[in-house]
Amino acid sequence: MAGLKPGAPAPQSITVHGQSRVLEVGFSDGAVFRIPFELMRIYSPSAEVQGHGAGQEVLQTGKREVELLGLEPIGNYAVQPRFSDGHDSGIYSWEYLYFLGSQQEQLWAEYERRLAAAGVDRDAPMVTRGGHGRGHR
Repeated sequence: MAGLKPGAPAPQSITVHGQSRVLEVGFSDGAVFRIPFELMRIYSPSAEVQGHGAGQEVLQTGKREVELLGLEPIGNYAVQPRFSDGHDSGIYSWEYLYFLGSQQEQLWAEYERRLAAAGVDRDAPMVTRGGHGRGHR
């Protein structure tokens, strides 16, 4: 399948569970991951979240209740979710979804560390440096 590294597990199934707010993805190696929408949103691969280089990441907060409104295929290599907070610029390759699913515990721990370092709560509204926008620095 295009977009996958040689030997990388290929996606076999993808199911949106709206009520529990998780994306379930099954892979050819037998792995099945239930990835919370919140985790997907706070670790979006978009430049809006990741920045354009190391140290430019924007800490995401207030995403606990985010919903997945749409999920569009991007060729044979990725999907592009549309979230209820308006975010729709992240393209999630199959490899990235596998990473999110397989590393959930570590990713949540890193997120909690970043929240503590910034002195903000997971449910705090997003604010910009100017005080009324969309990003923590």
